Amino acid sequence: MPPKSKPAATPDIEGVLLPYQRDLVRAVSQHSVTVYEKSRRIGATWGVGAQAVLTAGAKREDHGMDVLYIGYNLDMAREFVDVCAMWARSLGMAAGEIGEFLFQDQEEKGVERHIAAFRIKFASGFEILALASRPRSLRGRQGFVIIDEAAFHDDLQELLKAALALLIWGGRILVVSTHDGAENPFAELVNDIRAGRKPYHLLRTSFDEACDQGLYRRVALKLGIPWTAAGEAAWKAEIRAFYGDSATEELDVVPRAGSGRYLPLHLIEARTSRDIPVLRYTCADAFVHQPDHIRTKETLAWCEDNIRPLLDGLNPLLRSLVGMDFGRIADLSVMWPIQIMPDLMRKTPFTIELRNVPFEQQREILFYLGDRLPRLSGMALDRTGNGAWLAEVTMQRYGAHRVEGVHLTEAWYRDHMPKLKAAFEDASFDIPANAQVVEDFRAIELLNGVARVMVRRNTAKGEDRDPNAGQRHGDAAIAAALVIYAASRDWGSLTNFPIPRRDIMALPDDNSILGMSPHGAVATYFG
Repeated sequence: MPPKSKPAATPDIEGVLLPYQRDLVRAVSQHSVTVYEKSRRIGATWGVGAQAVLTAGAKREDHGMDVLYIGYNLDMAREFVDVCAMWARSLGMAAGEIGEFLFQDQEEKGVERHIAAFRIKFASGFEILALASRPRSLRGRQGFVIIDEAAFHDDLQELLKAALALLIWGGRILVVSTHDGAENPFAELVNDIRAGRKPYHLLRTSFDEACDQGLYRRVALKLGIPWTAAGEAAWKAEIRAFYGDSATEELDVVPRAGSGRYLPLHLIEARTSRDIPVLRYTCADAFVHQPDHIRTKETLAWCEDNIRPLLDGLNPLLRSLVGMDFGRIADLSVMWPIQIMPDLMRKTPFTIELRNVPFEQQREILFYLGDRLPRLSGMALDRTGNGAWLAEVTMQRYGAHRVEGVHLTEAWYRDHMPKLKAAFEDASFDIPANAQVVEDFRAIELLNGVARVMVRRNTAKGEDRDPNAGQRHGDAAIAAALVIYAASRDWGSLTNFPIPRRDIMALPDDNSILGMSPHGAVATYFG
């Protein structure tokens, strides 16, 4: 990918644009490719027009360049250049009048045709061109490409491919659109960015977010009416009523038909391996009332009998990461370690499922695992609800540079569940061949375009029923999503140091339990 373009020297327009419009202008200035999914009629063209004028009006030494706007019809082109002309006058940019000209295009069979296009020339020597929605219209040109309402272009993939060639000589690209269905190439592009397949910068603004940042206040100012909270509420309700059933897609930035199973069963089963054990530790209700030393002794004995032999078989040279979904009463706690293989495969050595395990014993098991995993470089822990305590004490033990507590919100699911799906599709992640674990992944569904585990609990029946498994709530799938997220993070350099396993027994009993070195420093054991 070419280096990010440097922003041009620009006049101060902070007070004119709304916050999300300013974010868009800054993103386009700082990133080679920006993709913006948005609600209808929130003034994105207004912000894009400002950026277009600032770019075309700047001198070459200030990173000025031509602006090539591509809408899907003539009316869009005319509206955009009108906005640009207004900005040019407001910013005092020396520009000529809007000119209409005929762009010569050639069909596949050699037939020539002339297509209307628009142009604004600037004293800088650059211009804003509103061109036809055809990949060939970019041939031989250079500059900042704006593909507006990308979901509605006939061949977005070919158009974007043609635009990407302009990056070689320092161009920039903005792809902006509302949605037009979950199967649309624009929706697929957005999902590819969230999955990490495309290294582009992604922005998103819904109708409600735009209103929270002053959209209706700007509308009221333009209409010459006073702003009131009641007036804004009535206006928002009226807009939503206009759109009716389409409001979710048109205003809430959720592509339609985005419901149902997120991961098909055949894809989940294709990533299972019978070589991955599931370690389950279940405590009786009376266990929590046992003295501390009894609970600790029994828990660490279980760790030595079950986790230790598997840890001994791990490659000490590979980086390890952990994801954990926290549960205490109704739900499981699931710890999901992985190692990053030389070919970047996220290899699962085993998973740990804890049911009805007291808080303190969950801490002991997590620390036992974290202290002994080779080259532990990152942990992503569920800090929703009671998980916040365990995430905090783990961060205090291993450092904020290696531990992140994740609040599992709709926004987090929207941004990071595509990474989990991409890992399945790319065959870069494996899971245990276990009926309950598979059902956890099948529990991920699309609701309003966001993949998440639905708020219901499942109990396996018949042959699949495990008497130790109990109720499940997609816990393994969430832990997997967290470890895939951890693998995508840049955790920086490792600061832990190795201690050979033969030296572990020489440590005092309390330190061996805690996994501390004689000097009190956190250690990762391998040898």
